[in-house]
Amino acid sequence: MNLDEIRARIDKLDLELLSLLEQRMDLALRSRKHKSETVDAGREETVLDRARRTPLGLVGRGAAERVFRMLIQESISLQEEVGQLAAFQGEHGAWGEVATRALAKSAASIPCMEFEDVFEGVNSGAFDLGVVPVENSIEGMVTQVNTLLTRTDLKVIGEIKVPVQHCLMAPEGSKLENLRVVFSHPQALGQCRGFLESHSLEARPFYDTAGAARMLSRERPRAAGAIASRLSAEIYGLEVLAENISDHEENSTRFLLLSRDAVESGDKCSIIFSVKHESGSLFEALRRFSEAGINLTRIASMPLRSDPGNFSFFLDFEGSDRNPNVATVLKSLENSAIAFKMLGCYPKA
Repeated sequence: MNLDEIRARIDKLDLELLSLLEQRMDLALRSRKHKSETVDAGREETVLDRARRTPLGLVGRGAAERVFRMLIQESISLQEEVGQLAAFQGEHGAWGEVATRALAKSAASIPCMEFEDVFEGVNSGAFDLGVVPVENSIEGMVTQVNTLLTRTDLKVIGEIKVPVQHCLMAPEGSKLENLRVVFSHPQALGQCRGFLESHSLEARPFYDTAGAARMLSRERPRAAGAIASRLSAEIYGLEVLAENISDHEENSTRFLLLSRDAVESGDKCSIIFSVKHESGSLFEALRRFSEAGINLTRIASMPLRSDPGNFSFFLDFEGSDRNPNVATVLKSLENSAIAFKMLGCYPKA
């Protein structure tokens, strides 16, 4: 290898080291929930002793110990500084993290593999908060999340609408005209179909937008790019070749902030209910809101898995459950519905 090739390899390894450090700090923060004290001298000595005994050729035992002492101290400092943990689905840099950073500014953003992991983590106390997408302006409702909402006891305590401004990215020095394939989540690829077709780029589905960016940074496949957020490009050291490449400028996703405890007050409510599968039953339920002058902002439905003949209806509306007018409507609906759940009353976006 010549000097430029050696430095390119070093740069790649540095990015991988930073990614691994981020993962280690994620786990350090999660471990705090299982300890009565931040400092655990016995555990620290175990980690340092393993570093001393690892038979590496170029990294001396003293150097290894110094590195891990620094990592331990950084972990302790982070555990003491960070208050809450907020979980999202996807890799670091996902749109879920973009929403999490906006909704829970003082919390640490922790990635989860699945939406169910977010719900279970918040419910068990492993996380303080969870951030999940409920609907997209182009693709509609996020079915898996809405299904989980029908089963959970968690409360909605906030919301945000995130503009989805997809970016095409590639390793530094890449040029758009040299790309042949683009990796991303199937929904993101579908939302950017026009751009991909106009540039003769082959769409390659990947499990996550940020995961595609991370893979691109690590593996650097030839003539390949990824579609993800600008945050992903910054985290994984990629160069943005084109911005705002969605087919629709108004592409946005609404995210909900979940907690085990409800907030004291709000000006928007979310409920889930089911009514008898009879003519006029849904109309009768919605008529109550119309007559009370309550503005509905979302109506969605999905079949009840436990009873395929009936449906769960998702309703968002403006107003506070402490308002007597709203409270009367909710009580009336609860009494007449075959199932009713108050997801939460929270500050609207």
